Amino acid sequence: MSQPTSAPEIARGLRGVLLDTTSTCHIDGEAGKLYYRGYNIHDLAEHSTFEEVTYLLLYGRLPTRSELEEMDRRLRRSRHVPAPVLDVIRVVQKAHPMDVLRTAVSALAAFDPETADTSYEATLRKAERLTAQVPTIVAAHDRIRRGLEPVPPREDLSHAANFLYMLHGREPDAEAVDAIDMDFILHAEHGSNASAFAARVTASTGSDIHSAIVSAIGTLKGPLHGGAAEAVMHMIEEIGEPERVDEYIQRMLAEGRRIMGMGHRVYRVEDPRARHMRERARVLGEKLGQPKWYQILERVAEVTAPLRSRGISLNVDFYAGAVYYLLGIPEDLFISMFAIGRMPGWCAHVLEQMQDNILIRPLLQYSGPLDLEYVPIDQR
Repeated sequence: MSQPTSAPEIARGLRGVLLDTTSTCHIDGEAGKLYYRGYNIHDLAEHSTFEEVTYLLLYGRLPTRSELEEMDRRLRRSRHVPAPVLDVIRVVQKAHPMDVLRTAVSALAAFDPETADTSYEATLRKAERLTAQVPTIVAAHDRIRRGLEPVPPREDLSHAANFLYMLHGREPDAEAVDAIDMDFILHAEHGSNASAFAARVTASTGSDIHSAIVSAIGTLKGPLHGGAAEAVMHMIEEIGEPERVDEYIQRMLAEGRRIMGMGHRVYRVEDPRARHMRERARVLGEKLGQPKWYQILERVAEVTAPLRSRGISLNVDFYAGAVYYLLGIPEDLFISMFAIGRMPGWCAHVLEQMQDNILIRPLLQYSGPLDLEYVPIDQR
């Protein structure tokens, strides 16, 4: 007599499923801790730069001064985007910025000097080039769609400063550069989130890094993954004034609606990245004479404090949208900003997948009918 078998447990959304091991990132969601390659995000936020974090993620360790300077030179020399890719951007300029970014990165593959070389060493070099070129694509598209010519990148500016320069056509001040450099650091890596997983799935097939990054960009575009900063800004614009926060939030909670920028799939306490963007939002608001956006956010945080007992706390995007807004970055570019910062993290996942690759191929449990009788089309 056969023994009854229990149905296999299904982890919808792969929640709680361990895919593999990694040395890129560790998240302790219960304690609210985040580590890149073993380094606490607070130490990196306070002492590092995006360029150094890029080296850490791509090469697995902090660089010496000479190693960082050499990689930084390579990044600066790689910022230009081929003219045919700019032509592609002009053709699709009316599309959403994430659609344009996805299309342009795909087009870049055709012009990369090592397109056909999928070795680890060539992929690492392409990772650096992609990290350098994506800000140029985002800035060029925004100017093209506004009827302006793209501003060529400058090699004498940092990664963050050069992006703001290309976007606005003027050299940014120190506070703006600090805020964007911080934003890029905080978004650089975050474990096996949906977009990083998509990149790894593509890489696991033996495909090239440009294809993997296109997969990641397409996944990030989804509002359940990358749209929180834009949604937060819409919320605080709708609130309008600090004194309207209490009534607005109480109405949202009464209607069972989600408060944007709060809660996270991983963290049960406040996202450790949030504190660093909070300070940038405050400083920029005061400097630019627009403190009310920060004041609205702080009051929202106060009113929603009771939610923390249910594991719903602030995440990094709660303050990021205000920072972008204060720096004159269009709201539909907010997800693209996320992508610029996440480039080295995505690339690190692709490189890690390549090192001990196995095809990622999960199963689905079939729940439909079986052995249906086929009826010829003229008898249906």
